[in-house]
Amino acid sequence: MTLPTTLDARRGTLAATVAARTVAATKVYGRGDTSVRALDGVSVDIPAARFTAVMGPSGSGKSTLMHALAGLDDLTSGQVFIGDVELGSLGERALTKLRRERLGFVFQSFNLVPTLTAEENIVLPLRLAGRQPDRAWLDEVVGTVGLTGRLRHRPSELSGGQQQRVAVARALASRPDVVFADEPTGNLDSRTGAEVLGLLRHSVDRFGQTVVMVTHDPAAAAWADHAIFLVDGRIVDHLDQPSAEAVLERMKRLGG
Repeated sequence: MTLPTTLDARRGTLAATVAARTVAATKVYGRGDTSVRALDGVSVDIPAARFTAVMGPSGSGKSTLMHALAGLDDLTSGQVFIGDVELGSLGERALTKLRRERLGFVFQSFNLVPTLTAEENIVLPLRLAGRQPDRAWLDEVVGTVGLTGRLRHRPSELSGGQQQRVAVARALASRPDVVFADEPTGNLDSRTGAEVLGLLRHSVDRFGQTVVMVTHDPAAAAWADHAIFLVDGRIVDHLDQPSAEAVLERMKRLGG
């Protein structure tokens, strides 16, 4: 296993690379007078080896955008790409395979299998894909998230923060093209939440991982390299190297 020794070494091989993108993405729920346009012609590039935060007021379309990018929800019109693969061209089996092999997920609710140990939860997506874990990589990931002594514990024997560490390790275990995190600190206290965000930040800086995080929290967005802001299903603003104060000011201006 070869790991980049610096962020620049990894980023040098990924210069100008787009990990995921949407082209004129539109998503409409319902019909007629009751229809809701959750995405309204969104075109966005997600750069590789960067941490991108997706923000906006409630109902702005930020979770819908993430679900579309991750192939969890189809579009009414437009296109979604992971690398050079257009998701709309894939059948359900191929789409499931792509999600399993090329994407990682961290959710607010952890989504761990209660009867499995921490290690079994971490490698579950690999097992489902019929792949053997790379032991050296798995050890690296487990060490990074601080779970070396907890691998035989079941979720009920772990704190909320430890359970989310398992979820982060599970997301990284397959070396995905993109990790999607949906409000990953929503069920955690501020200190534990900061630890989890630090792990996601570290995965970008150490491993060159691409992370896309939906959040409503300006402090969480401050861990990202870049923040994009949605209102009424459209991207209306963006911010590089966001601080919590700058994000809060943007959100106030946008009615968040």
